[in-house]
Amino acid sequence: MLVLGITDGITCGAAVVRDGKIVSAVNEERLCRLKMAYGMPRDSIKEVFDLAGATAADVDLVAVDTENNFFYDGVRPFDGWFTKDKGWLRNTVFATASRFSHLVDQLPILEKMYYKARGPIFRKRRKQIGGILRDEFGITVPVIFVDHHLCHATSAYFTSGFENATLVTMDGGGDGDSSHIYWVTDGKWERVHRTSAYNSAGNYYAYVTHICGYKAQKHEGKITGLAAHGKPIYRDLLNEMIAYRDGELKNVGRAVFSQAMKKLEARLPKGWKKEDLACSIQQHCEDLAVQLTRDYLNPGGDGNLAIAGGIFANVRINQMLYEIDGVKRIFVHPGMTDQGLAVGAALAPCLPDGPYTEHGRMKANTEVLRDVYFGRGFTDEEIEGELQKAGVEYSKPDDVEAEAAKLLADGYVVAWFDMRMEYGPRALGARSILYQPADPSVNDWLNERLHRTEFMPFAPATMIEHTDLCYHNAVGALDTARFMTITFDCTDWMRRHCPGVVHVDGTARPQLVTRTDSPRYYRVIEEFYKLTGVPSIINTSFNMHEEPIVNSPYDAIRAFQVGHLDYLAIGGFLAKSPHPLDREIVPMHRNALKEAPTSVPVAGSGQ
Repeated sequence: MLVLGITDGITCGAAVVRDGKIVSAVNEERLCRLKMAYGMPRDSIKEVFDLAGATAADVDLVAVDTENNFFYDGVRPFDGWFTKDKGWLRNTVFATASRFSHLVDQLPILEKMYYKARGPIFRKRRKQIGGILRDEFGITVPVIFVDHHLCHATSAYFTSGFENATLVTMDGGGDGDSSHIYWVTDGKWERVHRTSAYNSAGNYYAYVTHICGYKAQKHEGKITGLAAHGKPIYRDLLNEMIAYRDGELKNVGRAVFSQAMKKLEARLPKGWKKEDLACSIQQHCEDLAVQLTRDYLNPGGDGNLAIAGGIFANVRINQMLYEIDGVKRIFVHPGMTDQGLAVGAALAPCLPDGPYTEHGRMKANTEVLRDVYFGRGFTDEEIEGELQKAGVEYSKPDDVEAEAAKLLADGYVVAWFDMRMEYGPRALGARSILYQPADPSVNDWLNERLHRTEFMPFAPATMIEHTDLCYHNAVGALDTARFMTITFDCTDWMRRHCPGVVHVDGTARPQLVTRTDSPRYYRVIEEFYKLTGVPSIINTSFNMHEEPIVNSPYDAIRAFQVGHLDYLAIGGFLAKSPHPLDREIVPMHRNALKEAPTSVPVAGSGQ
């Protein structure tokens, strides 16, 4: 059975799932080069068909995420939740919801009326999408629309490798809800809890993002990083706005959107600092997520927790959930934000029963997801053509991986472009910028070079065999850490030798790299380890600020040149920048060789 999955909201995209396995998955932003592109992902649909070697005639079912949503027939960049260019209809809806939000507790019917009033808009979207698929793609098979949070849940469960589990979804909102909790026991699914969008913790994180001067639903990661530099002195204030009471998340501030932000700003003291507000919302949301998850753990879930939704792009929250008593293993879907909804929708026919399987049930994949290289790859011939076209001087070393490792050890920045592009928000060694991890100043000068305004330290990519040398308590999260979706407490050894990747609180958000998942990328780290005794390097996404991660050789060469990066290792080729920015070159120290650990496979690492 072949299912085409589509998401037409923020960071729209498409996926092909065949017999329960993801074959291809691409988000439109990587193709159109518009960050978090919003709309109908026509190019993504074409791309995933091409990558899967499929045509419209091969499709058995189309699954679209989110039953009720607005529709935009085209593609445009998403520039934050509270911008004024959402169109008059959406602006009117948001303004109306904000104005009457304080009455929801007294008049619960208002919430139902709010969603019912938008019914005609949502029904029109469903017809428009069906028409485009038929008229432009020749797809005439049934089209189903899958509940937003169920898409998150299926994406998490059917890629986790778990049999029994607790599934938790949390985000700003979708299909009227901001959270679902499911128990999966002996193959049976049961939804045991839901939280309405009105009572959304994710929305309050977005409100704080906006109040601090960033773009809501786009720059929440900046708040996460900024939080480490503040004090949680406004937690009580936030608890008066959004709280956990009697097993429920409650919008006790009785406000949404602009009214919620006005209330929050009015309660902040004069001269408040954004790092303190960031720290407060971070710790408050950690507490809310932990309380909700802890109270609804599946007694028959074998201690397994699978999660997805925008809240879980927050790696610190994921660590807190992993550390709940009773949680033994955790898996965060790699496309945990709305980027993963197309995959989740396409996996919905794997459910044991319900409306999403009425056109046929697809056999579920029972193995954990091994990698996310679901985009396009390029041949050396294609790459060399782009290098020549761009007038870039290059060489073809006998061993690019060893050469790249030596450059890293010598203190140079290496942009790394290899194999098929990654799916999801993280660069995982296919489209990455690499550097040595011992330079604590890297967070300033490299972000400046990339025109980024980030506060969170860069992430380490670590050979999975050396997990115990670098991180505490990782054994139940090894699989999810392969996708850079969780933080761990760092060991003293890691803090001493890799200060460039350790957060203020002593944690890091690693990508644990295996030889089988990414052979050439793994070899770079392995060769670096042989030179330095350190089994970790810095890995950050290969893109300029406010641009998507690079997709094609053209994108990579352009970003390499604009960012004045030292070297570009692309396919089998190596290029040196003729105009690197002036900076002090900081070679990697070699004293770690004296403490060089022995490569011992970690239990459960898949090695």
